[in-house]
Parts: sequence; structure tokens; C-alpha cells
Amino acid sequence: MSRREQKRAERADRLAEERQTLTAVDGGAGGGANRDSHTANALTEEASKGASRRASKAASKAPVKPKELFVPHRGWYGVGGGRVGYMDPPTMWRATTVQACGMWPFAAGSGSPMTGVPLGQHLFTGATVCGDPLNWFTRARYISNPSLFMLGMPGLGKSTLVNRMLIGLAATGVVPLVLGDLKPDYADTVRALGGQVISIGRGRGGINVLDPGAMGEAAVKIGGEAGEVLKAEAHGRVLNMVAALITIVRGRPMDDHEQSVLSAVLHHLRERTPEGRALLLPDVLRVLTEGPPRVRAVTLDRGDDARYRDAVDPLHRSLLGILDGPLGDTFASETSTRIDPDAPAVCIDISGIGEADTQLTAAAMLAAWSDGLGTVAASHALADAGLAPRRWFFTVLDELWRPLRAASGIVDRIDALTRLNRSLGLGDAKITHTLKDAEALGTDADRAKARGFVERAGMVVCAGLPKTEMEDLGRVVGLSRREIELVSSWSSPPGWGVNGDNEEPPGRGRFLIKVGGRPGIPIKVAITDAERRLHNTNTRWTPNEDAVEKAAARAAEQVARAAREGVHGFPGIPGTPGASGTPGTPGTEAAAGRWTA
Repeated sequence: MSRREQKRAERADRLAEERQTLTAVDGGAGGGANRDSHTANALTEEASKGASRRASKAASKAPVKPKELFVPHRGWYGVGGGRVGYMDPPTMWRATTVQACGMWPFAAGSGSPMTGVPLGQHLFTGATVCGDPLNWFTRARYISNPSLFMLGMPGLGKSTLVNRMLIGLAATGVVPLVLGDLKPDYADTVRALGGQVISIGRGRGGINVLDPGAMGEAAVKIGGEAGEVLKAEAHGRVLNMVAALITIVRGRPMDDHEQSVLSAVLHHLRERTPEGRALLLPDVLRVLTEGPPRVRAVTLDRGDDARYRDAVDPLHRSLLGILDGPLGDTFASETSTRIDPDAPAVCIDISGIGEADTQLTAAAMLAAWSDGLGTVAASHALADAGLAPRRWFFTVLDELWRPLRAASGIVDRIDALTRLNRSLGLGDAKITHTLKDAEALGTDADRAKARGFVERAGMVVCAGLPKTEMEDLGRVVGLSRREIELVSSWSSPPGWGVNGDNEEPPGRGRFLIKVGGRPGIPIKVAITDAERRLHNTNTRWTPNEDAVEKAAARAAEQVARAAREGVHGFPGIPGTPGASGTPGTPGTEAAAGRWTA
């Protein structure tokens, strides 16, 4: 019996008892007027108590039905209730097939790609997403070009994602090449991988642009006709590098006859330089000054020294400008550190070059790319000859806008790389902020080449971008309205922290991977502690805890020494003059004046 039914029964019994009592009283006395009110009230109260006791006794004997838990199908009643539209995924634990061998293979499948470097979790399903340009080109066959183009606003984790690809690819035997680290973002990662870090800049190290490097060494090892072909290729690379330096100094390309003169000078030096001695740019100036017959024949001087000087003097002045100008300290001497062809990873760090030194930045980038791609060509030549195992390489060009604006030669070199990287056995990743970075280039030809980088990329990865930028990108890549709105929402700034905590932007670590006309794959990347230590792009904004601790220790030592000497009278330090603050004590006035804030 429910509580409501019990109360209703008690009320009915009480009313019935009262009627019976009143009827009996009126009939026995012959009228209610002769009975006083006190007696009637007492009888009524006694009858009510008896009825209540009987009702309680009956309720205690009746079985009580337990109350069932009722959950409304649209959610709980009350403030904040209602239907739940999205449920958080359960906690996931990850393990290798060796650690979880008893539960492998897993019963649940996944609709996300599982080939390549583990990048993160699918933003909606929580499934693991794997991928990188090399594995998606060689193993999965998802893309036809092993290249990646990444766009996004600063501070959203673009370099962090590429760093994860470097670590994963290095574990599979691929050699990461960072040919011009501008911040640096990858030097610590390369060191942790056991790779080689080469610093380029004034007072840090230099590159001898006349050194054939790994290609020259490979040509000697191979020998025969294949070795001669490799020597000719090395000669062409050196010639193009010197011509690029002259173009940077002049601000315009070299003339055709000057390139012929420079080629003749390099051939003359190769033939007459002893084995083991490196050629330098001052040697080129010496040969131009001497004017040997082979060089004079190219200038068409016909025995006239004045005609020869007129032909070579512009080239001579440009070379002097390199040696005596801002590039001389970096490119006039021997290479400080050569690239090790057997290194598991290589990073050429040019972060020591100032932001405003555009000429040296452009020259260092060109030299790094020439030396690095020469190493790649030498490795493949040795593998073709059966003298070395086949190796694959993965190049990274971060902050693409900076080298593109530094020199037009970089645009041509990257353009050739994106077209030929399949035949070179070379994957690449290019990172920039927006498509508008290409619009700031000097010529229409360079702008068209830079826009082609996105169109030819096998993978396009988008971090947070403004909506207008996403709409421009959608016309090139093919983005749906939902994808544009999703990525645009990631470009919002963090909320106003009310408790002083450092809140992250909502788009940090979130990326959309697009491959051709396929639907985009939204992922969320959660970095490990090891990655966080290796990759911190805000090092200049991070307090130097060691320096702060040392400064505090020095200050404490100075205070303690001054207190022991008792010279300055520190207030509140017993045993020092003026410490008690008593008027008239020597040093009180001076101490008070010194310690007034």
C-alpha cells in the first residue's frame, strides 16, 4: 500500500468513528444539549486515536512495493538536464602487439588509415590515424607524389606534427634532412636521433661552394664511366651554386658568357689542383687575374688584353663583392663540417643568421640545399653501383615564406624538387602560414611556381586558418562547407582565463588531412613529454630557471656577506649598525635613506 492510500484509509476510518460516537452519545442522553462539550470532545479524541492505531496496524501488515528507478528517455528532469547529444569516448590504453599479444588481433576495426607514422586520434571517433608522405606513397598507394604541404596560423603545432613524422620515419630507416633550420625547430630532435647538426653563420661555420662534397667522393669510389658522369654532375652543381651567389649579390642573374667563363675557370682549377686540396673562391679570382689560354678562349679576346678585361671584370667585381662583402666569412673558406652520408639524420642550422640579413639567409639556404641534394644524389649513385644499400630521404622546409622571399633561386629549386622527388627517392614537407605568402614574391613567374606547390602536393594538412583563407584553399584542394567551418573554428583565440591559467588555443594540435577528393580526416595530436622537451618553439619566452636560481643564490650570498661585515646597517638584522632603529644610533638615518622604496 502506498503512503497516499494509507493516509486516505486513515482519514475514512477516523470520520466513521466520529459519526458512530456522536450518534451513540445523542441517542443515550436524549439530546446533545444536556451533555457538556468537554465530555464530547474527550470521546471524539479517544475515537480518533483508536482509528489511527487500527489503520497503522493494518498498514504495517500490508506488503510495501519497492520504488522503481525511472530514467526519462529525454534525460533527467531539472536544471541542466535534457538529452545527451554526444558522449565522451571511454578511456583508451595503447600497447604494442608484443605487450598486448593475448588480445591481438582486436575485434573492433577502424575506418581511418593505419599505414605510416602514428599521428594522433580521429577527432570524432577516437580511432588512431597514421600517415606520412613516404608510406602513403610506397606502401599504401594513397598518393601519387611523396610530398606534404602544411598551412596554418602560428603557434598551432605545425612543426610539432612534422617533428613526429621525422621521429617515426627515422625509426623505419628513412633519413630526415632539414636543409636550413631557421628557428631552430628540429636541431634537438636530430641530436636525439643520433644525427648530425651543422651550424652555418658568421663565426659558427661555413660552406665551401666549390667543394663537390659527397658527389665527388662517390665519383671516385664508383670510377669508370659512371664515375665520370657523376663528376660532370658535381661540376654542374658547383657552377649553379656560384652563379646563385653572384645573383644574390647583384640582384639580377648572370649573363650567359659569364657563366661560360666561370665554367672554364672551374675546369682549369680541377685539372691543375693537386689531389686532396680543396678549391676556394679566392682561387677563382687568381685564375681570372692570370687569364690562362683556356679562359681567354671563352672570352673571345683574340689576343687583346683589353677585350679580356672587359669580358671578365664584371664577374671579377661580383666575386670580390662576395669575398669582401657580407657573404665572405661564410663562403670564402673550407667547409667547417661536411654532411655525413651515413648519418641517421642531418640538420643544417642557420638560426644564427639575423632576421634582417636576407642576403646571407638566401645564400645559406641555397648552399644547404645544394649540398644536401648532392648527398642524396651520391647515395643513390652508390646504391645503383651496388656499393651501398638503398636509402630514402625526407626533407623539411619550414617557414617557407622566408626562403621564398630571400631569393628567386630557391623557388626554382623547390619547384624542381616537387616535380622530380619521385625519381630522386625523396619525400618532402613544406610548411607555411597561408597561401598569401606566395603573393609577396617578386615576379609573376615565381608566384605561379609557388602556387603550384599546393596543387602538386600529395597530402595537404590544414591547421587553424581564417575562413577567407580556407575558401581560397578550397578552390585549389576541394574542401566541403563543413570542412571549411571546422578548420576556421580552430583559428579562434583562447578564452579569457579567469583564474590566471595558461589556456591553449582551441585549434592547437588539431589538423585536417586532405588527399585528393577524399573527405578530410580531422585529427587531434597529443604530444608526449619527450616531444615536449625536444620541441619548444617558444624558448625565448620560457624563463631560464637555472639562471634565475643562480642570480638568487648570488643575491643571497651578497646579503649574507654584507650582514656579516656590518657595514651598511641592514634594518632588522641584529648585530648591525642601525638595525634596532633607535634614534641617535649611528647609521640609522643612512640606513633608513638607503632602504626607502
